[in-house]
Amino acid sequence: MSFPPTILAITIPRTGDFEVIEQTTIAFPEQKSNEIVVKIAYGGVNTIDTYFRKGIYPVKSFPQVLGEEASGVIVALPTNENVLNDDWYKLRDYKIGGKVSVRSLLALTVVTAMTESYDFKKDDIIFVHIVAGGLGLLFTAYAKSRGAIVIGTTSSSEKAELARSYGADHVILYTCEDTVQRVLKITNGEGVHAVFDGVGKDTFLSDFDILRRKGTLVAIGNASGPPDPISPLKLSAKNLKLVRPRVDNYIVTPEETHHYSKEAFDVYPFTAEGVQGVQRELTTPAGKLAGKILIKIADS
Repeated sequence: MSFPPTILAITIPRTGDFEVIEQTTIAFPEQKSNEIVVKIAYGGVNTIDTYFRKGIYPVKSFPQVLGEEASGVIVALPTNENVLNDDWYKLRDYKIGGKVSVRSLLALTVVTAMTESYDFKKDDIIFVHIVAGGLGLLFTAYAKSRGAIVIGTTSSSEKAELARSYGADHVILYTCEDTVQRVLKITNGEGVHAVFDGVGKDTFLSDFDILRRKGTLVAIGNASGPPDPISPLKLSAKNLKLVRPRVDNYIVTPEETHHYSKEAFDVYPFTAEGVQGVQRELTTPAGKLAGKILIKIADS
């Protein structure tokens, strides 16, 4: 199959505020012999996109194409014999015209964080910040499937109902309630076994107040900015554990990718303005977004 010489992409020419996001034309990447080519229909928007845009995570070169996950239709298959004869590749049964998810970053984040970062047991009490967001809803559903008790925060009654529909046992409206007091009341003063915090700077220190002795804080994001540094002695008050994972370090080998893939929607336009709007909502307290956010790129 022949491909066009260029394609449209959402890129950043430098780090900065929302206005650095732009739609540009880039050269069509050359297919390698071990690669599948997918015509993208939808691109997933994740908080990590804002980290690259702000410069929190390093960018190798500019212009940087934004986006960590997508879905679409297969238009070309590998030609490398080693790939074609690989058992894992055969198991996937890829075909021209078949629909495929290129990468499900949220699902992989949830599964790895809830097994590698903190492998919780039935009846463990876990706390999830922004429980009605795309990541929070997946955390809730996965935790409930394994028998955990879920406490979470959100900004409105409507979002609280959404979180409860996914199984959240207790939902706290952080806009009008004291989160620490509510958590301690719910847990009879003991605190939770684990906190999954994608907010960062604004909530990081209070996480230590709601953890019980020998609890685990899993810092999975920096939506409000990176937390300030702390002394290791802060962990010793209750013998706490602190983990700051990245999904890429849990799925390095093909075996790890295969293992976690097995475990494992608001739609915005494919324009600079569309992506700017999504990133504003992702980084604004009490934002309107709930559930998974998608950019519609083409008809599937």
